[in-house]
Amino acid sequence: MFSKVSIPLDIPDVQVLDVKTNKRGDYVISLKSTLESATCHRCGREISKFHSYDRAITLRHLPILGHQVYLRLRPKRYECPACSNKTHRKISTQQLSWYRAKSPHTKAYEEQVLLQLVNSTIQDVALKEKLGYEAVVGIINRHVSTQVAWFEFERLEVVGLDEIALKKGHSDYVVIVTARLKDGPVKVLAVLPNREKATVKAFLSRIPTRLQRTIHTVCTDMWQAYINAVKEVLGEAVVVVDRYHVAKKYRDCADKLRKQELKRLKSELSDEEYKTIKGAMWPFRKNKADLNPKEAELLDRLFDLAPSLKLAYDFREKLTAIFEKDLTKTLATQAIKQWRQEVETSQLTCFDPFLTTLDTYLDEITNYFWHRDNSGFVEGLNNKIKVLKRRCYGLLNLDHLFQRLFLDLEGYALFA
Repeated sequence: MFSKVSIPLDIPDVQVLDVKTNKRGDYVISLKSTLESATCHRCGREISKFHSYDRAITLRHLPILGHQVYLRLRPKRYECPACSNKTHRKISTQQLSWYRAKSPHTKAYEEQVLLQLVNSTIQDVALKEKLGYEAVVGIINRHVSTQVAWFEFERLEVVGLDEIALKKGHSDYVVIVTARLKDGPVKVLAVLPNREKATVKAFLSRIPTRLQRTIHTVCTDMWQAYINAVKEVLGEAVVVVDRYHVAKKYRDCADKLRKQELKRLKSELSDEEYKTIKGAMWPFRKNKADLNPKEAELLDRLFDLAPSLKLAYDFREKLTAIFEKDLTKTLATQAIKQWRQEVETSQLTCFDPFLTTLDTYLDEITNYFWHRDNSGFVEGLNNKIKVLKRRCYGLLNLDHLFQRLFLDLEGYALFA
């Protein structure tokens, strides 16, 4: 013998007429609207002259005790006296607040599906909910825009520009535009189809003027198209070449010399002698402060055999130390110029490519010292995109990529 329980539907403006179960064990709940008016779809007036009932609609709702739930409703239809005449009556169908027109689900159920999509895949959610793939895509399209809603922002503060390849090993880059707001959260502003100056400039120009004025910093890599686009559209914003990209440039210079010297030593030393410096790559790539005694001893043996490597290592560490100091832009510029002079005096040539970079980007590099802004928030998002691409077996549709990024970043806050 079964006990009966009452479970509230948590749906406004309806009366339950009947509850049945079908052959699959699903609950089918028949409802009737308790509202006695509608909104005219032509003039927008509230109308209360009842005309008829529309054909029945069936909407999937939140499950109850593991069983699927369907709500059956015949929407009321009302006549608008203001829009009707002797020959034509203008009829509008009542629209209740808890479902969207032409959607086969209630809003509450669709929000549950969106919540499940956070850090998951369409295929996985479709299987769990016994929905078609296109049905899940339809839910995403009804609730998640393919473009940023500018009215939701009061300020943008720091904007980041960075590219990512849609396909690994290919050069089909797209640009991820993000903003780090004053209170910390990172927001996706756009996914641009390419990294051409015209494309970036066009997007920046579409940012409302009131928000353009709130952007004080734009963090980017050394792609000249980004820098030029920002300077032309956001003249007041400070362009910061990201510290990560700067560090990679000069660290790669030192690492290239390491490879050359180890190759030379391997040809000059006996196997026994070379074994004493084997495994030096990772200690060499570490900062000096992070070395343990064993690693420091290994590097000392390497530096005894290759003095130029010690010089390169020390120069690398000295430049890193400059970025770690709390300096003004002026003092940082002076320190970097002094470092450059010492490198040139040493006649060490491995840093020559980086010195060329300094010739071009010194101003943007030292802009870091204004507020110590960097693209860390952009790089973190790039990692999330890579995980998303692996999870979803590649995302080539840019609108879909924007929607999925939005869901992964905002889904819990919006739908949990």
